[in-house]
Amino acid sequence: MKKLTMLLLSLVMVFGFAACSSGTPSGESGASQEMTNSSVPDAASSLQSENNGNAESRTLVVYFSATGNTEQVANYIANTTGGDLFALEPVNPYTNEDLNWTVDGSRVNLEHEDESLRDIELVADTVENWDSYDTVFIGYPIWWGIAAWPVDGFVKANDFTGKTVIPFCTSTSSGLGESGELLAELAGTGDWLEGVRFRSGASEADVQEWLDSLGLS
Repeated sequence: MKKLTMLLLSLVMVFGFAACSSGTPSGESGASQEMTNSSVPDAASSLQSENNGNAESRTLVVYFSATGNTEQVANYIANTTGGDLFALEPVNPYTNEDLNWTVDGSRVNLEHEDESLRDIELVADTVENWDSYDTVFIGYPIWWGIAAWPVDGFVKANDFTGKTVIPFCTSTSSGLGESGELLAELAGTGDWLEGVRFRSGASEADVQEWLDSLGLS
């Protein structure tokens, strides 16, 4: 009887020790693992969402801005549409003196008078993931009734097949004129819509009203 009792007590102690040795550490480990599994994927998911926000954008806003007016409108368009921005930057930037058309011999005057000088080299004329965009806005100031020629290099360098292209311009007094049609001819591809001219210092409300009129999804 005593042997049976001692055997039973021994078994109880063994099982009790086994339960204790496998409980607390695994519980701590389990809690730690749960926190790791619940926090890391959330962070990764957030990062992936931010990346996808740019990667999945199907709208691109390309612009050349001489004095900042076109850049402002481009930013309004990008903010409203969720599009990506791409600034066209000449390798040899225009200075204020270059842009002074009232001075004979200024850079813009020389380029206007001699078309061979209008082939403006850009820092970059192609866009990463170009094929992923199906809508492309192209903005520019109006120079002598046409699109500022630094835009030409970008238009010539890219294939707009399958894309909806929407020109916009900024000007103190000149209208859009044939600038959009001339760019479409230069491109030779793409579905080019009629563009719009914004006055210098156009408001975000002006841009929003125009975008609403386009009926873009």
